Amino acid sequence: MSALALSVLLSLVSAVAYAGGAILQERVAATTPGQRYAPMRRGAWWVAIALNGLGALLHVVALAYGPLSLVQPLGALTIVFALPMAAVFVRRRAGATAWRGALMATVGLAGLLSLTSSSDSQTLADAERIMLALVTGGAVLGLMVAAHAAHRHPVVRSVLLACAAGAAFGIASVFTKTVAVDWDQNVAIVEQLPTLGAIAVLAAAGVLLSQASYRGAGLAAPLSTVTVVNPVVAAAVGLTLFGESFRHGATGTVLALGSGVVAACGLILLTTERIARETSTVTVAQGRPAAQGEPSEPSSAAPQDEPSAAEQEQKQEQPRPAVDGLSAVPSQQPVAAHRRTRPRQPGRHERMVS
Repeated sequence: MSALALSVLLSLVSAVAYAGGAILQERVAATTPGQRYAPMRRGAWWVAIALNGLGALLHVVALAYGPLSLVQPLGALTIVFALPMAAVFVRRRAGATAWRGALMATVGLAGLLSLTSSSDSQTLADAERIMLALVTGGAVLGLMVAAHAAHRHPVVRSVLLACAAGAAFGIASVFTKTVAVDWDQNVAIVEQLPTLGAIAVLAAAGVLLSQASYRGAGLAAPLSTVTVVNPVVAAAVGLTLFGESFRHGATGTVLALGSGVVAACGLILLTTERIARETSTVTVAQGRPAAQGEPSEPSSAAPQDEPSAAEQEQKQEQPRPAVDGLSAVPSQQPVAAHRRTRPRQPGRHERMVS
């Protein structure tokens, strides 16, 4: 097997591992809504972490055997693998709009990355690393605050958290590349400890934020957002700090911008599809007529039939106590009937005559 074929195979297996981890993360988020970021007591969550780690390892090995322009677009197949896998394993089917959005996001990302040309291996200066870490931390915190403010809109909150996770993963990849370049240049490991610490913090933040992004938003929208934002952020840093550029000059730049628009439209489709589904669910739950093609479900908010006035009066009346050794008269009989049915007591005059 050639090095190129091995790189393609590793990239495909890596995408499948990432897809499996995403499906498990979404299921854990759906079954443990009270634990947003780290449901450590769930074994499925640890399996998802292991699958994500396997996908990252295979991705790094694939980069060792193949070019970046081939491996990175193949990583975008994660969302394409995740949708049918979710339908088969967890009975979570995606609609036609979700499929169109996922394919558009994947095609746009693949086109954007295929037009990016890599330059010679470069590293970042200490000042650039500090600036990049501070900007990334500020952006992630800002997205988290915005997501918290949008807690009433689960899909918007999910997309914001997924953007934060994708940014953390993308900058972690940038720092990983700088460590690899420094290793080739025989830089002492002690000098790389701050960068390694930043990689660990960003990777952990990406895992926790991606886990929180799946709560209440399904699988397609957050996974597609992370899949697109991650390499886009890495490519943006490569274009600005590593001297990378687009192929074919001005034509390649225009095509890259068009690919970015296609990817963004795919994400918008995924988001609007989930929002439309939630809106229809709320409409049916409130007792309004469902739209054509939507299942009609009984409304849990519909008012209950109120009891009649006679039933309320019957519940309020209590049985009368026994009088003169007689049993209590049922409360539903009127008082007049009580007097008519009571046996006549012998009077005082009758007892004296006898």
